[in-house]
Amino acid sequence: MRRLFPRLGKWLLAAIMVLTVQLFSAPAHATGVYEIPPLAPETWVLDKGEALSRLSKNQIVNTLANLAQTTGNEVRFVTIRRFDYGETAETFTNKLFEKWFPTPEAQANQTLLVIDTLTNTTGIRTGEKVKTLLSDEIAQSVAQETVLVPLRDGDKYNQALTDASDRLVAVLSGKPDPGAPVVVDNVSVARTYKTAEETDQGSATVWVIGLLIAATVIPMVTYFFYQGLGS
Repeated sequence: MRRLFPRLGKWLLAAIMVLTVQLFSAPAHATGVYEIPPLAPETWVLDKGEALSRLSKNQIVNTLANLAQTTGNEVRFVTIRRFDYGETAETFTNKLFEKWFPTPEAQANQTLLVIDTLTNTTGIRTGEKVKTLLSDEIAQSVAQETVLVPLRDGDKYNQALTDASDRLVAVLSGKPDPGAPVVVDNVSVARTYKTAEETDQGSATVWVIGLLIAATVIPMVTYFFYQGLGS
């Protein structure tokens, strides 16, 4: 018994340590707006969700930097692995937008797109001056279609943000909107009915089989019938 109590004490201490680590480490993976650093002028993509390859990130950064230089319209992408409890992609985007651009003047030419890589949800916010080129309808289409279609097809974050970058750059440069990606339904639906030709062929087959059976069975029955009469 004396040996048992020290062992129980060690097990209890180990269990408490494990629970403590789980309780305090789980929220550490979540991200709140207060954890996002102040915006640096060269920050075009903040990939906290680690969703992008280095090549794709560099390409998007160059594209967005060139857009800002040529048009004055600025676009920024942020990926988050998980939001704080109670936060959504939309609320997080609004809070971060207002943190980075606290005044209407600072917000005017800005577009912010946020992706939560845990749930693949998106949020987008634009300034008032941007809306003259990028309507709310197009902005929502970018967030809900251009980004999400590749994600539904296998978490293709590089394609999703590259496509979103290309579409936003086109619109904010005054070019026609390329539009949302076309979704191709490759699911083939099995036909549960017969065509007229199949029905006719089926009926003919039944008739042929029936005649063959009759041609075989009737002579046999007739033969045995007369054999019975003769006996």
